[in-house]
Amino acid sequence: MPEQGPRMNGFSLGELCWLFCCPPCPSRIAAKLAFLPPEPTYSVHTDAEGACSLRLTERADWQYSQRELDAVEVFGTRTTRGNRVLCMFVRCAPGSRYTLLFSHGNAVDLGQMCSFYIGLGSRINCNVFSYDYSGYGVSTGKPSEKNLYADIEAAWQVLRTKNCDNSNPGHYLGRIKQLAICMLIPHVQVSLLPEQVQPSIRVHVDGNCGTVPGLLNLESPPIRYGVTPENIILYGQSIGTVPTVDLAARYECAAVILHSPLMSGLRVAFPDTRKTYCFDAFPSYLDMLLLLDKFQHVFFIDKVSKVASPVLVIHGTEDEVIDFSHGLAIYERCPRAVEPLWVEGAGHNDIELYAQYLERLKQFISFELATS
Repeated sequence: MPEQGPRMNGFSLGELCWLFCCPPCPSRIAAKLAFLPPEPTYSVHTDAEGACSLRLTERADWQYSQRELDAVEVFGTRTTRGNRVLCMFVRCAPGSRYTLLFSHGNAVDLGQMCSFYIGLGSRINCNVFSYDYSGYGVSTGKPSEKNLYADIEAAWQVLRTKNCDNSNPGHYLGRIKQLAICMLIPHVQVSLLPEQVQPSIRVHVDGNCGTVPGLLNLESPPIRYGVTPENIILYGQSIGTVPTVDLAARYECAAVILHSPLMSGLRVAFPDTRKTYCFDAFPSYLDMLLLLDKFQHVFFIDKVSKVASPVLVIHGTEDEVIDFSHGLAIYERCPRAVEPLWVEGAGHNDIELYAQYLERLKQFISFELATS
């Protein structure tokens, strides 16, 4: 094997040049560090009667029966930045008080997460509402820090709003009625065809264009749930803690759960970093008071200090992706932090396998919130 050149914090000199010089702007650094959207593990289709189905690839690893699938709803909504993001509502516990607004990690989509949502919600007696970030799954656009904030804002508004709004016929995709295991059509791009009598979309497949009637039910009104803020728990995992904290700093809710949170994108790549730089994506307010106007952000740690809701921080002590120090620093700066869960020996992707994970969630949701 040829000898490799010198490396810094796991990065070669060539990788460092690619990361910071192509070009050196925060949004590009954030995308290269934080966003790893997988090949979509699902597609959404509509039959002749207007019933929608979620079609999963084998990589989605569906673990449940048709009965559980019938409790899941999928639909789309448009963000303030013009992207259409797919949302998913999982009715895990009928009559439950709380709904989790779940922002998932950086290398999965809703197809891979839906089984986990059913298992989690049924065990902690919560419904689960989630969404795919721009550029993930069938959501349009590209992943970026600004899109993260717009994506979760759109999801929050749909979950909060009770009355139907027919002003955007592209919102609703419908209720899942069946499950089909299939392989996705590669490189599909979708554009709406207005004023169609029968719902239609135009599909671009590897440069070939065709119209598929009835694929999406564009005429149905959007589902709106009317869940009040005091019944919403914001749950962010890994990169999902970034939009979660941003939203929680602006809206009060029942509680916030930060699962393997990160202080900044730069500190994930370079854990020995002690200073906040002007090009740091998702920067923290540790020792830098001002940024250049061109790169000005509202600092992540500063946002944490503005969260008025109870915050539960969860982190593995042996996290190999986002160092444990991130979770500890964020916990220390949360004004309403509750007893954290530090999972001894857990890494970045296996906290859920430890018994204390569910035990702590149940204690927090069923007892601590109920008596607060």
